[in-house]
Amino acid sequence: MWLIFAMVATLSWAVADVFYKKGAVPEDRMSHLKTVVMVGLVMGLHAFGYMLFNNIDFSWKYLVIYLPVSSMYILSMTIGYLGLRYLELSISSPVQNSSGAVTSILIYIFFAHKLSHLEIGAITAVTIGIVSLAALERSTVKASVAVGSDKKYQSGFVAIMFPVLYCIVDGLGTFADAIYLDELSIISEDMALLAYEYSFFICAVAAFIYLKRKKEPFSFWTEQDRGAAAVFETIGQFFYVFAMSQNAIIVAPLVASYSVFSVILSSIFLKEKLNSKQYLAVSLIFIGIALLAN
Repeated sequence: MWLIFAMVATLSWAVADVFYKKGAVPEDRMSHLKTVVMVGLVMGLHAFGYMLFNNIDFSWKYLVIYLPVSSMYILSMTIGYLGLRYLELSISSPVQNSSGAVTSILIYIFFAHKLSHLEIGAITAVTIGIVSLAALERSTVKASVAVGSDKKYQSGFVAIMFPVLYCIVDGLGTFADAIYLDELSIISEDMALLAYEYSFFICAVAAFIYLKRKKEPFSFWTEQDRGAAAVFETIGQFFYVFAMSQNAIIVAPLVASYSVFSVILSSIFLKEKLNSKQYLAVSLIFIGIALLAN
């Protein structure tokens, strides 16, 4: 079942990426906080409904217990929302999601895991494919900037640092999550899911208050793109938690490969085109996914 859960999370987050990009307005300096509000709202509603539907007695102490993981995830996602104002989805997503392979390496180093040659090859293929895709996309965007492309797609040092920071923080968060859910079983899947979603909801309330104090225009009824992103983000998070609890060392790089689907969807719905080298990198990652599934 972990593979099914991981694939649902992967596809859900890829779709969420497209809506995140559509909702990232380059001219709106508060765009990332508005996204935090919508994602936190949907996650909070889901957590409340999930708790009632399954008759779960949630203790608020788990907010504190799971805070090291929640804080890193929420911080990395906020950084990612900010970066989407300046970069194409097809460059930011692959760079960000290189964190999955980093997590697997950390788990391998700090815990007594043995990987088969097939699994090592699969992780290597996914890693090389993601890194290659990011490098190719960066070169493409640089070339576009040189001939005067749209300003919102320019990728200077500051802009590229957003997905790099996301990669580092998210990799640490996923590594901590693997410890909490799989290696040491510090917290159950249900408590982890609820703690994370309620933590995000608290951040959303704080962000909403900040926006109102700054008199920033914001209406829940006009946030269709951010709202859709929030729904798919929440679906992905739900299945991701249960997948991580069963096979973290394989799930981490597998789910990180959702950037491949993000690139494909961005080429379809956002008209971001791929060249032959990029398709080759995508194919390499697909091979890695197929090997991990065996």
